[in-house]
Amino acid sequence: MVTFRISTLNLEQDHKRWDERRYLVLAELGRLKSDVFCMNEVCIPRQTGRWLQVEGGRHAGHEYSLAQQSRPGAMSLVDGEGVLTRFNIVETANLDYRAGDAVAQVARLQVEGKLVDVYVTHLFRSTGEDSLRTFQAQRLLEWTKTRDDVDAKIVCGDFNATLDMPSAALMASEFTPTQTAPTAFTPLADVDGEPSHPYWERFDRCIDYIWVSDHVGVVESGVCFAEPSPDDPTLWPSDHAGVWADLEFA
Repeated sequence: MVTFRISTLNLEQDHKRWDERRYLVLAELGRLKSDVFCMNEVCIPRQTGRWLQVEGGRHAGHEYSLAQQSRPGAMSLVDGEGVLTRFNIVETANLDYRAGDAVAQVARLQVEGKLVDVYVTHLFRSTGEDSLRTFQAQRLLEWTKTRDDVDAKIVCGDFNATLDMPSAALMASEFTPTQTAPTAFTPLADVDGEPSHPYWERFDRCIDYIWVSDHVGVVESGVCFAEPSPDDPTLWPSDHAGVWADLEFA
């Protein structure tokens, strides 16, 4: 049976020493060799998605294609969602939630003769009301149901919610998370020594997910991008850990 690997990471735009920590992202991509890599907070001004397409592909040993979608409104100048994949992209689409300047992107891929929709999204911030995330999750699920002419669906990204919260529980009513180990937050520190999200405990909960539909089997899954630089314990690939999963068609 064919197995393929997918991973996802919130890149934290180009904040907090991106020029240094991006090489930790490359090293992990080289280790994972993901067939599909989903990205939140791609930095639009610096085109970090395009840089990872080239350099990440070289480290992973793949020739990646990039599908990218900016956030709506004023945030379109700041960041967006992205998918790197070695599989053929059949088509792409996006959904503007019309709430919280958030967007969902989908890339329809040909994976070993089957059509797979890979969605990537970033829901409302973790310090905000879950009611807005629940609205976004509801719209996302409604949208996926309009695209049922595929063999499988996978949804990746930063959902800013644990499974005991209504928004993530709503997602779990239609999709299965590949794992629920903690992904937030790393002790990534800026040059002034201030850690990312100082008001949260480190790695205290799972808010980043790979969700899979029926007909997709999870062979193995875990966290990734979860180790600091061996030379600097304050430098991490991002302020989140990521998630990886080896999947097969059930």
